[in-house]
Amino acid sequence: MAKYLVIVESPAKVKTIKKFLGANYEVTASNGHVRDLPKSQLGIDVEHNFEPKYITIRGKGDILASLRKEVKKADKIYLATDPDREGEAISWHLMYALKLEGKKVYRITFNEITKSAVKESLKNAREIDMDLVDAQQARRCLDRMVGYKISPLLWAKVKRGLSAGRVQSVALRIICDREEEINAFIPEEYWTLEAAFKLAGEKKPLVAKYYGTTKQKQDISSKEELEKIKNSLKDAEYEVSEVKHGERVKKVPLPFTTSTLQQEASKNLNFSTQKTMRIAQQMYEGIDIKGNGTVGIITYLRTDSTRISDEAQKMANEYIVETYGQEYAATVENDKKSSQKIQDAHEAIRPTDITMTPAALKDSLSRDQFRLYQLIWKRFVASRMAAAKYETTSVKIDAAGQRFTVSASRIKFDGFLSVYTDDEEKEENNTLVKEITKDTKLTFGSFEEKQHFTQPAPHYTEASLVRALEELGIGRPSTYAPTITTILARRYIVKENKNLYVTELGEIVNNIMKEAFPSIVDVNFTATMEALLDGVAEGSVKWKTVISNFYPDLAQAVDQAQQDLEKVEIADEVSDEICENCGRNMVIKYGSHGRFLACPGFPDCRNTKPYLEKIGVACPKCGKDIVFKKTRKGRKYYGCVDNPQCDFMVWQKPVDKKCPRCGGIMLQKGNKLVCADENCGYVEDAQPKLEEAYS
Repeated sequence: MAKYLVIVESPAKVKTIKKFLGANYEVTASNGHVRDLPKSQLGIDVEHNFEPKYITIRGKGDILASLRKEVKKADKIYLATDPDREGEAISWHLMYALKLEGKKVYRITFNEITKSAVKESLKNAREIDMDLVDAQQARRCLDRMVGYKISPLLWAKVKRGLSAGRVQSVALRIICDREEEINAFIPEEYWTLEAAFKLAGEKKPLVAKYYGTTKQKQDISSKEELEKIKNSLKDAEYEVSEVKHGERVKKVPLPFTTSTLQQEASKNLNFSTQKTMRIAQQMYEGIDIKGNGTVGIITYLRTDSTRISDEAQKMANEYIVETYGQEYAATVENDKKSSQKIQDAHEAIRPTDITMTPAALKDSLSRDQFRLYQLIWKRFVASRMAAAKYETTSVKIDAAGQRFTVSASRIKFDGFLSVYTDDEEKEENNTLVKEITKDTKLTFGSFEEKQHFTQPAPHYTEASLVRALEELGIGRPSTYAPTITTILARRYIVKENKNLYVTELGEIVNNIMKEAFPSIVDVNFTATMEALLDGVAEGSVKWKTVISNFYPDLAQAVDQAQQDLEKVEIADEVSDEICENCGRNMVIKYGSHGRFLACPGFPDCRNTKPYLEKIGVACPKCGKDIVFKKTRKGRKYYGCVDNPQCDFMVWQKPVDKKCPRCGGIMLQKGNKLVCADENCGYVEDAQPKLEEAYS
């Protein structure tokens, strides 16, 4: 009897796939990559056409020996690694590591680990796609060049253990740019005005918002403007000038891609990108379902396509008609048209079988698996359903040349909302207290006025950073989670209550990268490089052309930086603090958590203590020194040296100047000085000689 060998990446898939195939099939795993560039050197021969030097990964010898034994027994070998560029490259490396040239070797891929998908892949076996392999080789070599050329420079100029990366450095810059934008933001005052009206026979008042004049929309920027508007409305007659009825359609959501799954899992489940990918991987590789054995319950998790197979579309349509009714099934295709950035080789992320509802699988899943599967299932079902429809009402109320408006909507047909709703939807559904016409009599009740201040752009979260990277065309689905994980692990950024904040170390690394390697951290350059890699995958660009064009400029920039960046090396700065153990002046050292005081007599004297940098400003609460500090996670702030006895703290740097309006403390925000009291709102230009905020 013929013997067939199927090689997959993950041992978790072995059991799942084995049960789909007959006794003459053997399934085994490579445990990911078996060959890679050496860790001890660049591993790319820049003198000889940039040829990569691959070696067997340490610890993979036993796995390869076992695979070679299985290969000898097999009449045919199927390489079934993941259906993406990385998986294609692993299959190619296996060809060389197992010396499969001349043997009957086939490449198979499946987007889901189900019996039908695996068996179908065997019917469509093909050769290895070298364009996909070359795209992965190009990415690997580019990332190796950036990492191995720039990282040693950071070790020399800052500290050992730091790293730079082609994608991670751009992600860090995006976060740093947002932090600078927030720090330089000057709040602007504005007011809102609402009018409450009594309607005959109604206890609940009708509340309308100020729009402007009857001729144009108008914002209220000060208390004086507000009072002027209110005075113009004294004793005025209010009348309904227009009532407009309409219908609004809320489009169905698209099925999940890697990016949107990470975003929604962060927003709704509070999962990190890394956690989302780990749990999704488990569900893709196979879950032991009671009564069914081990089966993959979602499709491949690394994709930026929203395409759905015809078979899945048909199953979804049948399920929706049977469960919800014919009117709930979509009548037109809901998928987004592919753009140039989309790699459309895969489907969107969806359940492998729509009839496996979250409730049916709950007992077979862990709590986190259940929550993520439920999110994926609901989103997919909603994406195949009809749009929701709303009845809308818009009312204009005029008096003395001023206009107030009120609008409301109610669901006419819930469509996909019967399955999938979000926070925005909960806010949208509101109705008027009663049906209003132009003849409705309005009795003015009261005004409600509120003072507001404009807010800066929010700090990035993992979800919004992923969205930004995707929109800018930086990285690919497989890179989002490891990129964020790396810059968190390097302590370039910290996460507090979902928000990402730049640390002092992150600022230093970002400044070095911007100064010495502007193209590496340039968003457009990085996005263009991704487009070139796509060109390699499509066969229109030669991969070594991309490498050979990139390397000379990088090497020249590194050589130049070695000379120009000497001044950024952090030297030990002598402080006024005396070591109580040996009497020496302690020095300021830089560690993984920032600055600290250490005795220069190390190793004879090992005394260390926290470093509190005075900024020359007195605490407004107790009069003692304000010092530069950091939170436990590394975020910068300014607080009283006498903490915890005094609880004064601010996020921006205080200056030694009182607010001329209220006498409070002033803070530096970019090139402005602002009063710390938002209700005061005083702002002035900073003096040119004003010292920059600590960086």
